[in-house]
Amino acid sequence: MTRHPDASAAASPASAATAASLASIRNLYPRYPGYTPRRDGGLAAYENVLGRAGFGPVAGIDEAGRGACAGPLVVAAVVLEPASIRRMTGLADSKLLTPQAREEAYAEVLRRAIDWHVVVIGAEQIDAIGLHVCNVSGMRRAFAGLRCTPGYVLTDGFPVRGLGVPGLAVWKGDRVTASVAAASVVAKVTRDRMMRDLHERYPLYGFDRHKGYVTDDHVRALAEHGPSPVHRYSFVNVTRAAGPVKPANPIAPPDPAELVSAAELIGPAELVGPAGSAVAGPAGDLVTSGIPAGASGDNERRMDS
Repeated sequence: MTRHPDASAAASPASAATAASLASIRNLYPRYPGYTPRRDGGLAAYENVLGRAGFGPVAGIDEAGRGACAGPLVVAAVVLEPASIRRMTGLADSKLLTPQAREEAYAEVLRRAIDWHVVVIGAEQIDAIGLHVCNVSGMRRAFAGLRCTPGYVLTDGFPVRGLGVPGLAVWKGDRVTASVAAASVVAKVTRDRMMRDLHERYPLYGFDRHKGYVTDDHVRALAEHGPSPVHRYSFVNVTRAAGPVKPANPIAPPDPAELVSAAELIGPAELVGPAGSAVAGPAGDLVTSGIPAGASGDNERRMDS
């Protein structure tokens, strides 16, 4: 097959236009050396690059309990110093750590963090306005509760608008960035402690084992005893179980002195109740009126000043 002699000449204006267009795009969005996260940069790659670009400090936001059909949704925002990330050798995605390793990473995050803030949203509020709305709202509130002013925010999975600073949604962010991994650990450990506390009040369901997620044991307990007050009735398996069985009541009437979450080993922090009034006290004292923490309503706690 013989190429037409005018083909190259005819194609050259289009090629030149394409090249000029690509050049203009490169000039508009240049790649600055040192401002691109390296694949071998470890968990601190994003924080280091953003810090060099003038966007520090960086906040990470993540949640725990989104897929559970019982208990609260817990959202955490954490700000780390890039220099301290290298010393946090046990930091990783909370789902990849053993319970003991999570507790150790949790203590280290709270010790080294520049700032952190946790929001706890109860099952009744999730049923009232929806899980995703609560998730996004909780992320905004956790970020707004930080006392420092981050220059950038990293979130896990999906973007969150309305934060007032630039942000990036990172796929599998809790495995890629230290800030999101730290927020994942804080949210997970806080929620696990609360679920162990709820197990003391509702021992029929095994919350200390499955933490409110859908497992075979949990499904059998729901079928036998019906939902508890901390189950999410917006979940179809909970509403199905609520039909044929009378919902279970607490084993004992609530004692106001016992209505605390299991997150008691954190140290002093500010408590913000459902009405928004601040109460000084230990971070474990997440209390809602007459109901164990995490059963309904929402609470917040933050790093002590």
